[in-house]
Amino acid sequence: MSLVKISAEEALNRLADFSDVIDARSEGEYAEDHLPGAINWPSLNNEERKLVGTEYKQISAFDAKKRGAALVAKNIARHLERDVIHKPRNWQPLVYCWRGGKRSGSLALILDQIGFNVTLVDGGYKAFRAALVEALPQLASQFDYRVICGTTGSGKTRLLQALAALGAQVLDLEALANHRSSVLGVIPGTPQPTQKAYDSLIWAALRSFDASRPVYIESESKKVGNVAIPEGLITAMRAAPCLQLDLSEDQRVELLLEDYDFFVKDVAFFCDRLGALTQARGKEVVTGWQTRARSGDIASVVRELLVDHYDPVYLQSMKRNFAQYPARTSIAPANRSVEAMRLLAQEMLSIQ
Repeated sequence: MSLVKISAEEALNRLADFSDVIDARSEGEYAEDHLPGAINWPSLNNEERKLVGTEYKQISAFDAKKRGAALVAKNIARHLERDVIHKPRNWQPLVYCWRGGKRSGSLALILDQIGFNVTLVDGGYKAFRAALVEALPQLASQFDYRVICGTTGSGKTRLLQALAALGAQVLDLEALANHRSSVLGVIPGTPQPTQKAYDSLIWAALRSFDASRPVYIESESKKVGNVAIPEGLITAMRAAPCLQLDLSEDQRVELLLEDYDFFVKDVAFFCDRLGALTQARGKEVVTGWQTRARSGDIASVVRELLVDHYDPVYLQSMKRNFAQYPARTSIAPANRSVEAMRLLAQEMLSIQ
């Protein structure tokens, strides 16, 4: 059989055609970003890649290639024994590495010699990344977005989850970012993806949508924690119709105490995060919040954060950035509960 190479652009459009997408790079490279759905079969792991690179620089390219070939052969043998031995004849993998194709080419050559129909990505991950960045703006512009607006604690995430559960198309940018999109939005023990991985997650989500149906999305700012929403998507969002989710102040406080319960359980962590607001609110105000939180009065601190800090900032941002915000449609659940959000979502979908 002969190995087939396809362009990164073709790979973007044909990922579903392959039995498996195999990333032959190291586990560190894979963790930074990879093709959607790819599995990691390192031809060289992190330490081995570092060892070969050092030998290449300090001794010679020839010696480094010998060392690398021996390590790659051992690793491929392990992959064959562990992952390939039970594959059927009609298994069709797509294989890629960083750029040059040496690591993926070695694996693909052996799989081809076995008799599998193997395809390589020409230019590897680097070409895929360039193709994705180029494709994202046009892809993002295809959809009819409905922007869920609402001040902090109004239940935007709960409503998005309810819409998704009822079969609506939802792009939850905070869930993809593992962050709740504010100074206090860090989720303990849950690292954020890299920017490259975030772009890939958004691309994959958009690719799964039907352009003839609306896509519900939250009114995010440009950054969600440490990652930025791709420019083409933020532009499309900001031009879309807005739905204003209204919830009473008391309900908003209760919702935040429920959704950010890790702050209630770990007051020291809450006070540490409050420190990030010192520049915006002043040391005296923040110190007062921290003192009250340590005394157990977290609810009043949350209320002041909402009324004095988040609400004014949010409303200014909406008026400045979302073109259709002045013509927004107001929607309101009976209360903050999951059931109330489900009923509201049901009503919204019945009249869309």
